[in-house]
Amino acid sequence: MTNLSQSPDGKAITTKTMFSRETAVSTKIQADAAIIWSLLTNAADFARWNSTIISLDGNIEVGETLQLKSTLDESRTFKLKVKEMVPEQRLVWGDSQGSRVYALQQSGDGVVFSMTEKIGGLFFPLFARFIPPFDDSFEQFAADLKQEAEAIQNSKN
Repeated sequence: MTNLSQSPDGKAITTKTMFSRETAVSTKIQADAAIIWSLLTNAADFARWNSTIISLDGNIEVGETLQLKSTLDESRTFKLKVKEMVPEQRLVWGDSQGSRVYALQQSGDGVVFSMTEKIGGLFFPLFARFIPPFDDSFEQFAADLKQEAEAIQNSKN
């Protein structure tokens, strides 16, 4: 599901079908994968560096449930299950409607970070119009992560 072939330019791409919608963004980050992974797996710190998140409560560990409040819909709390973790490579969380995949891939002197979310199902056409576009939020998320990870990396050099 992760589209690592997408150009790491920080621009989101959305693909729509009748029964699903997938949004992906990818950016090159000049920081160690360990720094990026630490940011992605520390729920309590998410809202500090990530301007698209109001709060993220819970432990980012496989099988755990997270409670996420996003700037896309401040009135709603999303209950998400952590589905998969491969340290410094891949993190997946989601609900019955879809999954978000965070992927890290070493690339020369940095890491290509990608984030892909696919939502859908048989009843997707009934509620699709109520789901706001993710493109701007994904681009901001990637930019915030890049800025914070590179600042941490530069402070260590």
